[in-house]
Amino acid sequence: MKKITLIVLILFVNPSFGQNEKAENKVTTANFIINYNKGNYNEIFMMFDEVMKETLPLDKTTEFLKSLKTQAGNITDREFVTYENGTYAVYKATFERAVLSLNISVDNNSKINGLFIEPFTEEIIKGNIVNNLSVKKDSITKSQSEIIFQNSKVFPNQTQLSIAIIDNGRVNYYGIEKERDTLSNIDNQKSVFEIGSISKVFTSTLLAKFVLEGKLNLNENINNYYKVPFNKNTKTSFIELANHTSGLPRLPSNLDLSKVNPENPYKDYKQVELEHYLTTQLELSNKGNYQYSNTGSGLLGYTLSKIENETYGGLLQKYIFSKYDMINSTVDINKIKGDLVRGLNSEGIIVPNWEFSALAGAGGIFSTVEDLSHFALSQFDATNKELKLTREKTFVVNENMDMGLGWHILKSQSKNSWYWHNGGTGGYSSSMVIDDKSKNGVIILSNVSAFNPNMGNIDRLCFALMKTLER
Repeated sequence: MKKITLIVLILFVNPSFGQNEKAENKVTTANFIINYNKGNYNEIFMMFDEVMKETLPLDKTTEFLKSLKTQAGNITDREFVTYENGTYAVYKATFERAVLSLNISVDNNSKINGLFIEPFTEEIIKGNIVNNLSVKKDSITKSQSEIIFQNSKVFPNQTQLSIAIIDNGRVNYYGIEKERDTLSNIDNQKSVFEIGSISKVFTSTLLAKFVLEGKLNLNENINNYYKVPFNKNTKTSFIELANHTSGLPRLPSNLDLSKVNPENPYKDYKQVELEHYLTTQLELSNKGNYQYSNTGSGLLGYTLSKIENETYGGLLQKYIFSKYDMINSTVDINKIKGDLVRGLNSEGIIVPNWEFSALAGAGGIFSTVEDLSHFALSQFDATNKELKLTREKTFVVNENMDMGLGWHILKSQSKNSWYWHNGGTGGYSSSMVIDDKSKNGVIILSNVSAFNPNMGNIDRLCFALMKTLER
């Protein structure tokens, strides 16, 4: 997804050089975060001074903040860092899907007169990172190896990246591990990682199969498959869940991240909680527009399970994993056959695996790059109708991106369309992109936390490697 960048450069403040957080900044920032998490963008606009309101009118403020929430989610924690240039209070802001630098300046009346948000980078004071990565003839070039090193050297020790590079239908695997500030090769194509939101592509593949078998219609409302009415008789369709246009929030309103175990936030969100949300709290906003939603994808997987009277994991095993020779893929951590690479937090400390329970369709799959490469190669089979259906455009997001079913279709990276999804959990980040015309693709699984300030390097590495395959 597009990078979160600077929104506005401002503005007229009196210099202040103390490095302790001032009371006015503390209160203003706390109110900003409360209103941002609640979606009260009008209230945030009213916190601006007059120059700021002219520079960033209400419609632009709302557009930016909605886009920010779509990409990064709510703010779950903040930590004051310093004052920049004596004006901006700089905060390390932990969002649900990113760690960003939140920079807020206030005037003497505690009105916001400066605001920008950018990727947060820790100041790292270390010796040189040793590059012990090999170049393998006919599998990886020197330039590709250097791209991998430059994007991976910032990660903590114990980091592993498992990479599949698909060049004109031929797969090469390349694994790396960082130990004692040295990056070296490791054979890990069969090692198991959480793939996070790449799971959404598989949930949509199940949907495509059901459509082609006549079990349901893409434009049909899911309400038809529930015995109880949804809150306020709210309706949403299968296609809206698959392409993120349902208007459902990123997470259900009865999943309060401040009250759950942050190391396993979805574990206790089960069938009872999901159905209670549907019947008593379900509300839509921005329906008909792209609004990335874990709720929607989780609900899609849950609904398909109800239709088939089978668990989500059972559906995957029966219809996808067995079909595409994905022998080391599962949603049940107790059924993992291969070596599970342990997830790391942003400091490189091992953290528990996430359990998605009722929302497994949004991000619950464990897999390997070998298994995912089998799935990717099958996308190049023009006779495979269910995979082809997932790649058909269903919605135009903007001039650079369309939506298929699950897949994001990138239009600006290449002369061909690139079909892409990434993923991030507490201990893992992933990225996968394919081009069915050139039969190229790159898959990266890692134990880099979604909250690692450099997790964006996983996507950057994925796209950079993909560009090396273009003729």
